[in-house]
Amino acid sequence: MANDPALSLENFLAELTANTRLIGLDLGTKTIGLALSDLGRGIASPMETIRRKKFTIDAERLLAVCAEQEVGGIVLGLPLNMDGTEGPRAQATRAFARNLSQKTELPITYWDERLSTAAVTRTLIEADSSRAKRAEVVDKMAAAYILQGFLDRLGFMSSD
Repeated sequence: MANDPALSLENFLAELTANTRLIGLDLGTKTIGLALSDLGRGIASPMETIRRKKFTIDAERLLAVCAEQEVGGIVLGLPLNMDGTEGPRAQATRAFARNLSQKTELPITYWDERLSTAAVTRTLIEADSSRAKRAEVVDKMAAAYILQGFLDRLGFMSSD
């Protein structure tokens, strides 16, 4: 899409510097779930949930985390429809990426996040988590699910 700052997988990887983490984002209307990779980019761990206020405030918090954690790239969950088309949520995610790219040099890429929240919620229900506990952790766990999917793809690429 025109003016979309997100890079293809190959270009994203070319932009990354060694010994940096990746951050995964699950962008919701009320929250942003954050997850971090390890330095070896093999394991994603849930980190925190940002309660959305205004874009500038949200972006400042996100970029502060990126600086603190030595993040080298941003993996943004792209909420595609089940048939692969893009709806309003995907368009909002692309707008977020455009706005964020104005504030950082970090490379940004998308990862298909279809069913990530549903999968995490199902796992939490199976673990007998209370509704309140699920609400507290689902966003950052969905971000970890998104980032882990991306990291697993990188692992498959390096073994090809």
